[in-house]
Amino acid sequence: MPLAEPISDYVLTAHAIHEMTRRGLDEEIIQEVLAKPEQRLSVRSGRDVLQSRRTMEGATYLIRVFVDVDRSPAEVVTAYRTSKIDKYWREGQ
Repeated sequence: MPLAEPISDYVLTAHAIHEMTRRGLDEEIIQEVLAKPEQRLSVRSGRDVLQSRRTMEGATYLIRVFVDVDRSPAEVVTAYRTSKIDKYWREGQ
């Protein structure tokens, strides 16, 4: 399955950094998801979510990174991990 279109030119907003820290996600994980996303979905006009499954702490999580793509560089708005993969995963994407 081909990977979704990556994002290489981006900045982290202050809110994203705060939420990543609070949620225990380091910038390296965010970089990996943006560089090689398994899926890229449009949330609304100008905002996409890039997501990939990762094994962390012995469990599989979906890492979701929300990016405002209607500006240059793109802005990472927030990111989180969830164990509810089936809720957000889109087959055939």
